[in-house]
Amino acid sequence: MALLRLDSLEIFENVVRHGGFRAAAASRGVSSSAISQSISVLEEALGIRLLNRTTRSVAPTEAGERLLERLKPALQEIRTAIDDLNRLRESPSGTVRINAPGPAVDHVLCPLALQFMEAYPDVGVEIISDAAITDIVEQGFDAGVRFGNQLDQDMIAMPLGPALRYAIVATPDYIRKNGRPMLPHDLVHHDCIRRRFPGGTMVTWKFAKDGEELEISPKGRLTLSSAYQELQAALAGSGIAHLFEDYVREHVEQGELIELLIEWKQELPSWYLYYPNRRHTSAAMRAFLDHIRSHKWK
Repeated sequence: MALLRLDSLEIFENVVRHGGFRAAAASRGVSSSAISQSISVLEEALGIRLLNRTTRSVAPTEAGERLLERLKPALQEIRTAIDDLNRLRESPSGTVRINAPGPAVDHVLCPLALQFMEAYPDVGVEIISDAAITDIVEQGFDAGVRFGNQLDQDMIAMPLGPALRYAIVATPDYIRKNGRPMLPHDLVHHDCIRRRFPGGTMVTWKFAKDGEELEISPKGRLTLSSAYQELQAALAGSGIAHLFEDYVREHVEQGELIELLIEWKQELPSWYLYYPNRRHTSAAMRAFLDHIRSHKWK
């Protein structure tokens, strides 16, 4: 057997986890050709093909699957051993990887991470904005962010910020031209800016007042995939938007947008940061959790 480099085993695990050479290369800050070369050297050293490659995808062979099954816990043990050494340092080091929906990143997680990195200069933070439900363990994340009722039972969760509320908004010009909806059902006669989740589901608009709860499927000509896009469309006068208060508060205060159906506003659970219920949590992640616990939310 040719000389085997141990770092090539980690690269192999990265390629499978990220689903391709390009994504694995981006995560490691190297070129795709360097990743491909490492895999070729590993396969040559082992004398067996580990990956099936096509122009569109990369998937492990049967031999690759078997190796990966044994490799994952071994690599985790190595990472844990290295992290144990970090406990001897005066301050934690490493990287915290978090998966979270765009609104949570924009208004809670990103500001929090900037404060955290200032307090811990040896720790990096990687935040992936993704509204899809993700297996954070399988994808190599330290934590994820979701609503409280979307968490698996084997996860530890902690509140991330105050309770959330949606605001229904439109520009003064749109209201002058089309009138003001007085009840949620009036929205069916308006051009609403709709949003579709990555999985294909359309976002419904929920309302509550005096114990009565309503849910409507808005109608409109424009459908978008992110809250930021929806905000820009609303500011352009393209219709009525349904956005978290954090996105529109400043624009309402400045008179660029008018909030509608305020008395029907429904309070939602806060965001929750969740992470695996396991014995070994990295020193960097422990520091980040402590930072969240000590944060004073407005």
